[in-house]
Amino acid sequence: MENSKNYHDEQNNINTMRMREVLSTLPPFCKQFFRGIQEYTSSRTRLAYAYDLRVFFEFIHENNSICSKMKIEDFPITLLDQITREDIEEYMDYISYYIKDGKEYMNNERGKKRKLSALKSFYNYYFCSELIKTNPAALVPLPKQHEKEIVRLDADEVAILLDQVEDGSKLTKNQQIYHNKTKIRDVALLTLLLGTGIRVSECVGLDINDVDFKNNGIKIRRKGGYETVVYFGEEVADALHDYLEKRHHMIPLEGHENALFLSMQNRRITVRAVENLVKKYASTVTSLKKITPHKLRSTYGTSLYQETGDIYLVADVLGHKDVNTTRKHYAAQEDSRRRQAAKAVRLREK
Repeated sequence: MENSKNYHDEQNNINTMRMREVLSTLPPFCKQFFRGIQEYTSSRTRLAYAYDLRVFFEFIHENNSICSKMKIEDFPITLLDQITREDIEEYMDYISYYIKDGKEYMNNERGKKRKLSALKSFYNYYFCSELIKTNPAALVPLPKQHEKEIVRLDADEVAILLDQVEDGSKLTKNQQIYHNKTKIRDVALLTLLLGTGIRVSECVGLDINDVDFKNNGIKIRRKGGYETVVYFGEEVADALHDYLEKRHHMIPLEGHENALFLSMQNRRITVRAVENLVKKYASTVTSLKKITPHKLRSTYGTSLYQETGDIYLVADVLGHKDVNTTRKHYAAQEDSRRRQAAKAVRLREK
């Protein structure tokens, strides 16, 4: 139906409206920065930058005697040249733990790195545009991140998980009532995530006509906005067929007619709902691993790499723009394969 909203366009519209709200609380010169990066960033990335920059300017407003005398919305661009490396280092220390409006906020290495990256991009834009003379953010090194071991499901855990999604016997009695209504959808959804490695945002954005059973492929919108086709095997095809038989008898709410996966309220299912259902089922399989939808993606990537040994294929299928991102995630396995290479070549027969 023509009036059904495209999920990704709708999300962009929501982000655009939120962005306008946040920009109204920032110094006016910030608008130029966000216009400048519009061509190569997503609306979600720009919104995240805006939130991070607001935290920075609120810190400067509260802790700098000159800035505290004026509203943040009145800050001139010349202020950027008055901020020192020490100010930024103090800000990095502040965001480790702070309280705002009675709510506690904490940032680990990853969160601090993201906030400093936003500030570096911000300063770099004005410095390269020759609108400011100094670039103190460039002098502050990014926090060192300690690599965490990839958490993923083992092959037997994948089978047990899917069995439990079908069976539901380990769920609570209350959960089992809903399970009977959502079982076929949940099996299709988790089988799709485990069988393709797509992101949750890509999964919830799928429309019915994005599924092509002739070629066993789904058309998805990647991070960055480009479209691509990801292919799936027979197990995924069977699970999707079963669900679509039921889906065709459902009556979606207006604006959600094309959505592939519907919630119990007959709306397009949300990212949060998928995260919750993965958590619900995973807790019945393993108590030692904290399984999220992203861990299902890691599980698929691991299996694909083990089967093919092709890091470029894994990067392409997972939608990583840079193969080094993929290599970083699967470095331990690459090392294991290199060790095998040492045993594979015999120079002399014993």
